[in-house]
Amino acid sequence: MNILFFLTPKEDVAHVDEDDTMRQVLEKMEHHGYTAIPLLSREGKYIGTITEGDLLWFLKDRNFPDLKLLEDMPITSIQRRRDNEAVKIDESMEDLFGKVMNQNFVPVVDDKRVFIGIVTRKDILAYLGKKAAAQENGARGMDQA
Repeated sequence: MNILFFLTPKEDVAHVDEDDTMRQVLEKMEHHGYTAIPLLSREGKYIGTITEGDLLWFLKDRNFPDLKLLEDMPITSIQRRRDNEAVKIDESMEDLFGKVMNQNFVPVVDDKRVFIGIVTRKDILAYLGKKAAAQENGARGMDQA
């Protein structure tokens, strides 16, 4: 098994671009109901992760400016407190599991750090839950035989 088994491809992942404004990012996160979202460069490379906390600290430090002011503020002007660590497409499942234990999603990149997609903690837990249930049902069937 490899990382591709769990991959949600870039075209199915909401993300923000370094040219986006604060307001655009806020609206995209609100629309999708996300608390964190990947930030990509113009070239499609993974830069980092924008979180609700990053946005709130930025707004607090500026006395919660009028929403209109946020239309001219580039998202790159905010300080990110913690970026989700990315994995390369060919990294081991152990590396992936180690990262997904500490973050809701793991960005997946190629050798040039171009963003390919994400692996979510939810998808991995769902897979492991199905696998455990199948093993339990198999063991139960053997007990009845």
